[in-house]
Amino acid sequence: MERNIVVSRLEQAPVSEGEVELVERKGVGHPDTIADGIAESVSRSLSRMYLDEVGEILHHNVDQNEVSGGQSETWFGGGNILDPPYIILLGRAVEEAVLPDRKVRLPIRNEAVRAARRYLRENFHDPRLVSETGFSIAEDTIVDARMGKGSQDLIRNYQRQARRCPPQHHVCRPANDTSLGVGYAPLTETERLAYGMERFINGEVKEVHGLDATGKDVKVMAARKGDDIHLTIACAMISSRVASASEYRSIVEQLGSLCAQKAHDMVGREVGISINRADDPASDDPGDFYLTVTGLSLENGDDGSVGRGNRVNGLITPFRPMSTEAAAGKNPVTHIGKLYNVLASQIAARIAEEAGDEMQEVQVRLLSQIGSPIDLPAMASVELIASDRAYRKWSRRARDIADSSLASIEDLTEQIVKGSITIF
Repeated sequence: MERNIVVSRLEQAPVSEGEVELVERKGVGHPDTIADGIAESVSRSLSRMYLDEVGEILHHNVDQNEVSGGQSETWFGGGNILDPPYIILLGRAVEEAVLPDRKVRLPIRNEAVRAARRYLRENFHDPRLVSETGFSIAEDTIVDARMGKGSQDLIRNYQRQARRCPPQHHVCRPANDTSLGVGYAPLTETERLAYGMERFINGEVKEVHGLDATGKDVKVMAARKGDDIHLTIACAMISSRVASASEYRSIVEQLGSLCAQKAHDMVGREVGISINRADDPASDDPGDFYLTVTGLSLENGDDGSVGRGNRVNGLITPFRPMSTEAAAGKNPVTHIGKLYNVLASQIAARIAEEAGDEMQEVQVRLLSQIGSPIDLPAMASVELIASDRAYRKWSRRARDIADSSLASIEDLTEQIVKGSITIF
């Protein structure tokens, strides 16, 4: 059956040529990103448990959790956690399966709590910091699960073959919702810079340059006007590793120099850098600086929610088409909010990569219809920003790429469960 794919030429300037561009990246330690990471970890863990116990991934959607910030006090050279962060895991998951020879009870809540703690341990456990502070994010954060069973109609829709599956059609998983996914490519210089700067601070700055007073809660906001780019960076500092206000200022200055050099290396020109702009540089009071015990703002009243942060490409881009779906935690088998956002991004990237400089921008939108096969979207729109000549050259190939990508959509499930595809 021929898929409903529409390729058209978009007659507008690409985002990279606009006068203004804004891009945000919430780093791995931002409370919203932590919420996303935990949700996705829980989904992957449940998927593996279902595969081990039943042989297939059962219905679940755990794209709801709340990271409720704790309370802490900090001073130069130390600090205390007064009230630990609290994480509540919400969502729906099948907890009982009937096999031909037995009934299997599946411990979804215990598995979810283990997955959440494992995510915290793998991403934020610092043995030296635990010894310095006496607090472990992975072990001392309160994690609670209040997950239940999904509605009967959605479970049955998940279990059945698609009602509108054409004869001899090999993909018959029914879309769980009428929804859409959005993707675009290539990334602009500003987008690459925002993403790369956060990864630089949470990687090389600590591991190579030794600025271990920088925490993992990092946010980068990039603003471009014409060719001028300015980055505003928020970076939590670890109080036990900062002895005084003067040392704090020195660390911020070093971080600024490193970021300025990294930005110049990435874009080939000077980029403005501002760090922790809420600080009072003239003060010696620790309350006037971005100090944390753990390097994470969730320790002191900053909360997080799934889907409130980065899109599936790791960025928040108000000058681009975006879906508001929370991809993290959705089931990787039929949930359009996850699959179509990932696939749309892959289609756009593949077209842009093949066409190279002949393609200025690609925008892809995939619309599902609940109950229909996931590889047969109600509408697939591929819009190309290119010269008339390049459009004529690449429009057929763009359609073929979209078609073949949809035909192999089921391959995404295994890649997502393995964690080889990033969702946030």
